[in-house]
Amino acid sequence: MTTYKEAGVDVEKKNALLRKIKEHVKGTFDSRVLSSETLFKSLLINASELKKYKEPMLAFNSDGAGTKTTVAAMMNSWRGIGHDVVNHCINDVLTMGAHPLFFSDYVASDRLKPEVIEEIVKGVAECCRKNRIIFAGGETAEMPGTYTSGSVDVAGFIVGAVEKEKAIDGKNIAAGDVLIGLASTGLHTNGFSLARKALFGDGSYSANDYVPQLKMRLGDALLAPHRNYLKTTAAVMEKYRIKGIAHITGGSFRKNLPRILPKGLGAKVNRASWKPLPIFELIMERGNIPLDEMYNTFNMGIGYVYAVDAKDSDGVMQLLQRMKEKACVIGTVVKGEGVMYVD
Repeated sequence: MTTYKEAGVDVEKKNALLRKIKEHVKGTFDSRVLSSETLFKSLLINASELKKYKEPMLAFNSDGAGTKTTVAAMMNSWRGIGHDVVNHCINDVLTMGAHPLFFSDYVASDRLKPEVIEEIVKGVAECCRKNRIIFAGGETAEMPGTYTSGSVDVAGFIVGAVEKEKAIDGKNIAAGDVLIGLASTGLHTNGFSLARKALFGDGSYSANDYVPQLKMRLGDALLAPHRNYLKTTAAVMEKYRIKGIAHITGGSFRKNLPRILPKGLGAKVNRASWKPLPIFELIMERGNIPLDEMYNTFNMGIGYVYAVDAKDSDGVMQLLQRMKEKACVIGTVVKGEGVMYVD
């Protein structure tokens, strides 16, 4: 007779883990939550917060930390992955002008390592509390035979809300509008497959190596947090009209800028308007990667882009500078299609 545990799934270990992480999840609850021990793997959340909107629109998004988890495993540093997945999702609903409300996660691996899963969940809970988001729990799965040994998959789902008249959909973007880029902290959660091949492919680097060019260990530079732009964007939206927002994630500028542009419009991006972060220079050098490939894969130091009317661009830039935000004008909207780079 074969048991579920012998097949690779330890239910008791999972239940013990869930009892531990429940307290981290509960730490994000407030008066909006009807907390009950009898609810079946779900949460009842009071939607009365939506009453403050005249015509509320709900925004939804799901995304993951990708293969950044492979570097986290190299460094045995997992809490930041929890922050990464929440911030990534915040940024995505924020592109629509929506304020994040609720978050749920999904963590899967071939074998449960309670200490790893708890660290990730702690990170999720910390980030949710910081941004007043209710962490509604999620799913932890042990899936032998589906995931490779030691791998961990981390994803999240977020719900946000925005007043319909303030929703950002990009339809009013026009030729001549200015593109303002906000600084990233590093790779965020994209491009890690290429970065790992470039940096670790020949075996000359390890994640724990101190790299003078970076002034830190290589793994720490790669694990730099995926920041969110919630506070900054909310402040700008109070004073100015943002016509469109692009979150520079997978596919970088070439993929993400066209997403917000109406048909017949493209983007001209001046790559000389900012200096890429040292980690990108190292990846390019070590991997012998063409410049265009770098800009089509990585954010290169720009994590978020606003499209604003030209008459508002100076005011937006001054506001960003007062908030100590690292930002610059990176280009303009032009007639045509796609993204054109100028140096």
